[in-house]
Amino acid sequence: MSVHLPAVNATLNGVAAAFLVAGLVAIKGGRRELHERCMKLAFVASAAFLSCYLYYHFAVAAGQPTRFHGDGLARTGYLALLASHTVLAVVNLPMVLRTFWLAHKERWEAHRKLAQWTFPIWLYVSVTGVAVYVVLYHLNPPPSVS
Repeated sequence: MSVHLPAVNATLNGVAAAFLVAGLVAIKGGRRELHERCMKLAFVASAAFLSCYLYYHFAVAAGQPTRFHGDGLARTGYLALLASHTVLAVVNLPMVLRTFWLAHKERWEAHRKLAQWTFPIWLYVSVTGVAVYVVLYHLNPPPSVS
């Protein structure tokens, strides 16, 4: 099971992204309750991802990351993708929690203002999480022999 956790993580990121988009469509259509359910489900998927990710990297992979073996422009592109994904994931967590808190307190104007920043970052992090998986586990060239 644990060897498949990277695929599970990518799936959870994809599910989170789908619920985020559905939540946006719902609120734009005035369907507040559906929006709330979608956003909560996106949060659950993201929380499950984070739990599986941490378990995989600390218990299964024992802190040894899977390396990208490409070079040149491919390596630069992958590292830029990974860096932006990682930095924005760290930034996004407190934003998501605050956005949820504001909704819980029914501080709708503050919720809306923060959500305008939180949503695109959360969606980017979810989508790039899938992209990182695809690049690292499906497009990663074999290591070069020196």
